Amino acid sequence: MRIFALKMLFGDSAKFYGILLGLGFATLLISQQSSIFVGLMSRTFGFITDTPQAEIWIADPDQRYLDDNKALRTTAVQRIRGIEGLEWAVPLYKGLIMVQLPDGQRQMSQVIGIDDSSLIAGPSRMLEGTLDDLRRSDAIIVDERACRREFMLKRPPEGGPPRKLRVGDVVELNELRAEVVGICKATQTFQSQPVIYTTYNRAIQFAPPNRRMTSMILAKAAPGEDVDALCARISERTGLSAFPTDAYREKTLQYWIRETGIPINFGTSIILGFVVGVAVAGQMFYNFTLDNLKYFGAMKAMGATTPRLLGMVSMQAATVAVLGFGLGIGITSAFGLTVPGDRLAFRMTWHIPLVAAGAVTLICVASAALGMYRVFRLDPADVFKG
Repeated sequence: MRIFALKMLFGDSAKFYGILLGLGFATLLISQQSSIFVGLMSRTFGFITDTPQAEIWIADPDQRYLDDNKALRTTAVQRIRGIEGLEWAVPLYKGLIMVQLPDGQRQMSQVIGIDDSSLIAGPSRMLEGTLDDLRRSDAIIVDERACRREFMLKRPPEGGPPRKLRVGDVVELNELRAEVVGICKATQTFQSQPVIYTTYNRAIQFAPPNRRMTSMILAKAAPGEDVDALCARISERTGLSAFPTDAYREKTLQYWIRETGIPINFGTSIILGFVVGVAVAGQMFYNFTLDNLKYFGAMKAMGATTPRLLGMVSMQAATVAVLGFGLGIGITSAFGLTVPGDRLAFRMTWHIPLVAAGAVTLICVASAALGMYRVFRLDPADVFKG
């Protein structure tokens, strides 16, 4: 009977391919939009991911998320260091500064100033040069994605075609000389500007003068200290907000989820994918079952039991579900491998295929249940009428 069920399914090629494409498109839309949403949200805390040395992030109490810069007084670092239970605490500068290239091009860039002595929060993946090169005069390290993009190309003084920014090139940050001493690979962030690393004191020289220059303070608990209790102690004594790394990441993520329309936009696309699956694949499978009622009736008249016929419908539904899901998730995976990560946020976690598989299963179960109801109520005598 299983062979007959598959022959019935594959024999009606128009409906079979229609169901397959409907389920495949629904899977594609659900998994692709979910992956882009997850990738986009993971970019909001990309800098936190790149700074594993810090266990505690200390910021202004009014700061809403990572890139919501509300500068602290320089003296805040010394106040934090005076609290028992800390192994170290270092200042961090994070802001936007105009970069001028030798050919006259200007580009707003994200400059990160790390601790001068320890170089904590520096890039961990260097492609050219070393992190210690930042100790040289006027030194900066540039993210390799910035070098690939058109706005970071420079034209040599003697003319010629544009080329990539590379080690040894000299640029100007806020009209001050800066020399590229290294190329790093940093996690893509939510902001699209090029990322430049330098030391903290050099960064505040590049930046426009301001009474408050420290963007936040990074700290690590001493061995054996409870991080949550230490954060509470810091907040109580200084009036600043102190977060463990996971809590700070979650705070940033929740801001973008709650305060922006991004989840609504992607959620609409995901729901649309499910609706398309119901409207196209579900309806076509139900019609396929109706068109084959005469065959089910004939088999029932020849002695086939109702459970066996219902098993045939279940097998047909499971077959199109597996094939449709495989088609959609395969196209989504190929799409994710093809599109460069710096151009489109795409991150497929293991949850996403499960969600897409659940949606496809729900569509097929619902449409198969309607078809099974008609088969269950089928009277073999109806086959021979008329």
